Amino acid sequence: MSEPTLNLEDWKPARLPQPVVLDGQWVRLEPLTAAHHGQAIWSAVNGHDSVWAWLGDGPYACEKDCLQALRAKENDTASRFFAVLPKQTSRQTARQAQSAAGYASLMRIDAPNGVIEVGNILFSSELQRTRAATETIYLLARYVFEELGYRRYEWKCNALNLPSRRAAERFGFTFEGIFRQHMVIKKRSRDSAWYSMLDTEWPNRKRAFERWLDPANFDAEGRQINRLTT
Repeated sequence: MSEPTLNLEDWKPARLPQPVVLDGQWVRLEPLTAAHHGQAIWSAVNGHDSVWAWLGDGPYACEKDCLQALRAKENDTASRFFAVLPKQTSRQTARQAQSAAGYASLMRIDAPNGVIEVGNILFSSELQRTRAATETIYLLARYVFEELGYRRYEWKCNALNLPSRRAAERFGFTFEGIFRQHMVIKKRSRDSAWYSMLDTEWPNRKRAFERWLDPANFDAEGRQINRLTT
């Protein structure tokens, strides 16, 4: 394995995420707004309180409270939130297609050092374990590395959140360790598992994502033929 490049004389600080649209084969990411996406997101998560289990907010008792929280995310100047709009799948009706079914954010942004995190991910049940969910992570990573110029892309989660930890590894993030008593979330102490992906690793990760997302990788029932391996 080659030694990492320590001399960064030609490197320039990364740019901040912008309110852009990221369009893929299976999903479309749009700047989150409560007015445009709130009702659809509420409809997707109402009655499914488990989707909030590992997040810092929620669940919400009514649509009004949910929309208020979405407005706060929309106006958050420290993070950039994107609504996740899956394109039609076998789980969706034509009416549901192209409606917001969750959100994700780019956060803890350190542009001078080229470090950014993907987090605050809310995937409703119709998004979980779908091509749209995987492509969401791919589109954000591609945007971060190829358009904004970041060197390090982070994923953090509660150390007890095994599904999130498995997802990080599946997506090609490298486990770096446990930060003990890192946060207090919903009046509970949280140890955080830290993962990262580097710009030098992205070309291989990108090829793996694109092989998996290729329509030829799915059978007539929409089942994957080859697993996502990086």
